[in-house]
Amino acid sequence: MSTLLLRLAARDLLTLNHRRRMVPHLAARWRHFRGGDASETERAAWAESLVHLASDLVAADRGNVEMIVECGATIDESDRPGGPRLIDVVLVGRHPEAQNLSVQLVELKRWSTVTRVERAAADLVEVPGSGVKKHPALQLRSQFEDFTGERGPLNGLDFECGGFAYLHNATDDSVRPLLDIDAPTGAYARVYTGDAREALLSDLRAHFAAEGGPTEAEILLSRMGLHSDRLLDAMIWSKGEDTVFTLRGRQKVVAEEIMTAASKVLPDVRNPALIQDERRVIFLVTGGAGTGKSAVALQVKADLESQGRTVNYASGSRAFNAAMQRHVGFGDKEFQETFSFFYHYVTPPDPLLDVLICDEAHRLRERSYNQYWPPEKQGTQPQVDELLDASRLTVFLLDEHQTVRPAEVGTVKLIEAAAERRDARLVRYRLREQFRCGGSDAYIRWVKALLGLTSEEPEEWAPDGLMHVEVVDTPEELEEIIRTEALAGASARMVAGYCWPWTEPLGEEKRLEADVRIGAWHRPWNAKGDKECENGVPSSKLWAVHENGLGQIGCVYTAQGLEWDWCGVIMGEDMVRRDGQWVFQRGKKRTCPDTEITRVRVPGSFDPKVKAASVGEEEFRRLVRHAYHVLLTRASRATVIYSTDEETRDYLKDRVGTVQIHGLRPTWENVPREMRKPPLPRPGRGRRKSRRKNKGTGWTEQPPQF
Repeated sequence: MSTLLLRLAARDLLTLNHRRRMVPHLAARWRHFRGGDASETERAAWAESLVHLASDLVAADRGNVEMIVECGATIDESDRPGGPRLIDVVLVGRHPEAQNLSVQLVELKRWSTVTRVERAAADLVEVPGSGVKKHPALQLRSQFEDFTGERGPLNGLDFECGGFAYLHNATDDSVRPLLDIDAPTGAYARVYTGDAREALLSDLRAHFAAEGGPTEAEILLSRMGLHSDRLLDAMIWSKGEDTVFTLRGRQKVVAEEIMTAASKVLPDVRNPALIQDERRVIFLVTGGAGTGKSAVALQVKADLESQGRTVNYASGSRAFNAAMQRHVGFGDKEFQETFSFFYHYVTPPDPLLDVLICDEAHRLRERSYNQYWPPEKQGTQPQVDELLDASRLTVFLLDEHQTVRPAEVGTVKLIEAAAERRDARLVRYRLREQFRCGGSDAYIRWVKALLGLTSEEPEEWAPDGLMHVEVVDTPEELEEIIRTEALAGASARMVAGYCWPWTEPLGEEKRLEADVRIGAWHRPWNAKGDKECENGVPSSKLWAVHENGLGQIGCVYTAQGLEWDWCGVIMGEDMVRRDGQWVFQRGKKRTCPDTEITRVRVPGSFDPKVKAASVGEEEFRRLVRHAYHVLLTRASRATVIYSTDEETRDYLKDRVGTVQIHGLRPTWENVPREMRKPPLPRPGRGRRKSRRKNKGTGWTEQPPQF
């Protein structure tokens, strides 16, 4: 797993420390990555050494320099024998003369005195109370090689890199062995003590310009694997061909295991066996939102197809499938047909598929059913069994925290039971590395705690430089932020809880009614149905990715599985804060006699999927929490929240804190030019070279309305 405890400019780290939030934030991140509490010694080191270094940067007029705390050179550090090799701080900024990327690797030591161990060399020193230690330069040398070597994040860039140890509690005389002529040398081997503070300040000015920092840090984080492309953009760039993504960490392990199993169980395309291997293998990949489940699945699909395998990609999301078909496979019917829905497999394909990938398997239904289908097309067995009957090797990817409808039954236990019925080998994996929400594990945990999805008390949000969150006072303010970012070039959308009636497009022109009404602010939901509406408004399944989708508001059903740079989330009165607890409410509607359009009579939920007649109160509360969990995790850079309820808004402001730390709001103009990746246009018509033996199911029946 990638480790990064904090990323902030030096001046912002001091502000966070002044607010008494720095050490608690670092401790929470430490607990997540290490599985245990940070020691008092570790906490004291953060409170003392990090603040010393940040204060010196500010004193040198280099408060803009970004401090990346406790990180490895790449996300693959977790694979290193003996555990990841982490560095205390990576300083990132712009070189004042060369104007290129400038990086300094820093080891922070609270040693006050050391004595020589070996007379002939200073590689080892005795530290009172800590025993024999290596010279800090030896550790820095290894980390310098990690960062600048062939596989390091700086390889191929124009950069300046060095390193130093900072012993702020020591004097030159008290640590003389570290400074003597026989001490290690190199660009990474400088040692500063309290006596050398002025020299340190001078060198910081020599290594870093007074401007820059965020741009360079974004570039380095991306190269370290901590920021990744949006899923859809990565597919568009690759045109759905091989090498779709750069898988990292646990993702690579899962993909390689699936490919290995396929090579053992599936017949050789070039030399089919006379007697087929009857073994069945089922992969179950779990992980939270943004852990890369879909990235693994799409890469595996591309790799298997390049071998001539027949592979279908099934999901329960019309928006996801539509995005792939329109923006990746536009004009390529063969490619489009490989993306299907769970209900397409009532009758197994003939011949069977080699592999069926089932993404968002938490959205599985008890059985495949549609009121418009004839009886012979209705499913008669559990939907999970239909999927298993469709291929030799099946991959399920699910997150039980993303079930948002009462009919969704996909769970780990469901798939385990289905595998047992077939005497199939079930291989389980869990992804934990976070790639959505800026790679911020802290934000994901904060959202879950905020919504009551975990037993943790939601603490005040501590900005970590990876994800930004703020609360606004009006819907006008939220829309202004989202529109500004979208028009500047970022991807951005507004979403809301299902707290207003949803009118069908009106008249022959298919005009959208402004159903979402908050005071004088009125906006429409995204269009219902599969047809384009007035003024080029896209259909519901394309709202999330179409250039004309900005003016409408999406809900959980049209947003699930997708992401944007910025997401504005409107929390309605289906979930409000009262007396220190969340209270969940169902709405009631009224019909306007002159227009026959429904409006809100009693605020609350208007989601027809969770109405009282079909869902009890406990299940209603669970599904509403899950819906907001989905909505609050759609952004890759920033989430803007507005609640229609004043008491809830005050609570959210208290948990988010004051947005006062400059440099952290990732507006599009503040995003490094090199890192700006605007939404890409769909490709032109045309067919790519076929990589498949046949077309799979070839299903063309109209899908049911979601």
